[in-house]
Amino acid sequence: MRETIYIETSVLSYYTALPSRAVLIKARQEITRRFWLVLPRYDVYVSQVVEEEAAMGDAAAAGKRLHAMSTFPRLAISAHAEALARRFLRDLNIPEKAFRDALHLGIAAANRIDYLVTWNCTHLANPHVLKNLNRVQEERGLYVPVICTPEQLLEA
Repeated sequence: MRETIYIETSVLSYYTALPSRAVLIKARQEITRRFWLVLPRYDVYVSQVVEEEAAMGDAAAAGKRLHAMSTFPRLAISAHAEALARRFLRDLNIPEKAFRDALHLGIAAANRIDYLVTWNCTHLANPHVLKNLNRVQEERGLYVPVICTPEQLLEA
């Protein structure tokens, strides 16, 4: 059985964006392109939340993001996923305005996905969030995916 990945919207954005001149963004774009090449090793999923976020903004850029994710199956936003997202929002001190970030985690957890891959280092791939998530997982016995960047999964 292959491992599973939930791709969060920021990864799609880096993958499809025009090349940047900013060093960090350019590096992340290149890493994401390399990461895209290893996706056939995994079962890859997105959700309606990813689709909604990918469709926002510039129409041409949105079209590229939507096309890049077009072959990935969509995971449902179940009541269980929403309840987990609310719990993560509260227990991980994620601000209410970032509910969609918690929802990505809730959907991945509810579907027992192995890896949530993101470039969102504010509310997801953040050492403080990860530390709190480990605590929540131990205290409540919740299943949580490994949250990582494309770079971290490439190096595995």
